[in-house]
Amino acid sequence: MTGERIAHAARGWIGTPYRHQASVKGAGTDCLGLLRGVWREVLGAEPEPVPAYTCDWAEPGREELLWEAALRHLVVKPRAAEAPGDVLLFRMRDGGVAKHLGLAGRVGAGASFIHAYSGHAVVESPLSLPWRRRIVARFAFPPID
Repeated sequence: MTGERIAHAARGWIGTPYRHQASVKGAGTDCLGLLRGVWREVLGAEPEPVPAYTCDWAEPGREELLWEAALRHLVVKPRAAEAPGDVLLFRMRDGGVAKHLGLAGRVGAGASFIHAYSGHAVVESPLSLPWRRRIVARFAFPPID
C-alpha cells in the first residue's frame, strides 16, 4: 500500500535534526526537506528544483508558495479521506500563510503525523485537535508505478 510505504519512509527520518532548507536523512531537514526526502526515497528524482526560501515562507507578501507547489505535484484529497502517508498542510496562525507540512502516520483513534519541528528534530506527534484545526489542505503522493 502506497500510503503505508510513505509513512514508513517518513518514520525513517525520526531523530533527524531540524535544519532550515536541508533535506538529508540523519544530518538535517526542515518540514519541506522531509517531504522532499521521502519523495526521493519513494518516487525518485524531485519534480522541480526548490529555490532558497526564508523561515517566514513569504508571509509578508501573503504568497501561498507551499500550497501552490503542492497543487503542482500532489493529488488533492478530501479532508475526510484520511490515510497514512497523506501530506498535511498547516496554517500556523489565523491570517498567516500555510507554511508547515507533515505526513500522516496513523489515522483514526491515536492519529499522528511525522514532521520536522523547528528547534527540535523530525518527530511523530499526536494529531491533536489544536493541530487538526490548523490543517488547511490534505494531499496524496502521485501514484507509484
